[in-house]
Amino acid sequence: MHTRRIGDVEVSAIGLGGMPMSIEGRPDEARSLATIHAALDAGVTLIDTADAYHRDAHEVGHNETLIAKALASHDRGKDVLVATKGGHLRPGDGSWTLDGSPGYLKEACEASLRRLGVEAIGLYQFHRPDPRVPYAESVGAIRDLLDEGKIRMAGISNANPERIREANEILGGRLVSVQNQFSPAYRSSEPELELCDELGIAFLPWSPLGGISRARELGSAYAPFARIAEAHGVSPQRVCLAWMLARSPVVVPIPGASRPETILDSFAATGLELSAGEVAQLDAV
Repeated sequence: MHTRRIGDVEVSAIGLGGMPMSIEGRPDEARSLATIHAALDAGVTLIDTADAYHRDAHEVGHNETLIAKALASHDRGKDVLVATKGGHLRPGDGSWTLDGSPGYLKEACEASLRRLGVEAIGLYQFHRPDPRVPYAESVGAIRDLLDEGKIRMAGISNANPERIREANEILGGRLVSVQNQFSPAYRSSEPELELCDELGIAFLPWSPLGGISRARELGSAYAPFARIAEAHGVSPQRVCLAWMLARSPVVVPIPGASRPETILDSFAATGLELSAGEVAQLDAV
């Protein structure tokens, strides 16, 4: 349970989601750097980010820049697969907008390359479908970036089964990841998880603990998670991530964190073995 694969890259079975370190309510930079370094010390080798993970309009790519700084200042930084995304935007007023046009996606990728300080992005994902742009055109831009060597692997986010199959076809069978919302509170991505399992594509649940505001409430909202956590002497959050890992070998949760202790507790889920009966109880929630 300690490692998984994304494409041809072996990564830690639990990744680190960077968004809480850059949006509203974010900590100071010192604590964010300490959080990322704690993750690396524990063995995390996958960090998820996006150019849209920022708070103010003038700081696009805040999270990418933060992660690049953290990796450059740690001796294990070169061992990390950084997954970033393009196609989502934040004007700076708290809202989220979309631009899936091929021209924009290619420009966004170039900007992410500069912020991350790399020649090729390890995993680049189309962040969210733009209803104004045909999906094939958006994914076609990702294919072009892959063919040009600007990105090493390609993924998509917030996609239904039809779009997963379409993207994989457009990419010539080179789709390596699907990043969808999935948690005890949000189970509608079950079909996508099952399809990824069938196709051998990594499934990266975002907000696996229910999101920044709800993660602490997981145990009180879902009694079976609290009950099984008490039996093992661990947190409900750790049980939740272990449950996801038990669902399929393609699942790689990316819980967000902004404190060292939070990512350390999440990463410890890689060592928590749940029985088949416990998994069944949690499946039924």
